[in-house]
Amino acid sequence: MPPTLHDLGIDSLSAADRLNLIGEIWDSLNVQELPIPESHREEIDRRLAAADPSASRPWAKVRARLRGQE
Repeated sequence: MPPTLHDLGIDSLSAADRLNLIGEIWDSLNVQELPIPESHREEIDRRLAAADPSASRPWAKVRARLRGQE
């Protein structure tokens, strides 16, 4: 059984310290090692097939428009 928050003393940390710890744990994950469910792969393939490349915009133009510089 994996250790609990209490076992590790995490429950006694402040909210800010727990958030920082969440970030450190997240950053320690190697996403290349995580399995991708087949349903997610199918959804990615579906969205790619339905995508309209002509509807895309360069990031510089989107950023300029959002900043009101267009």
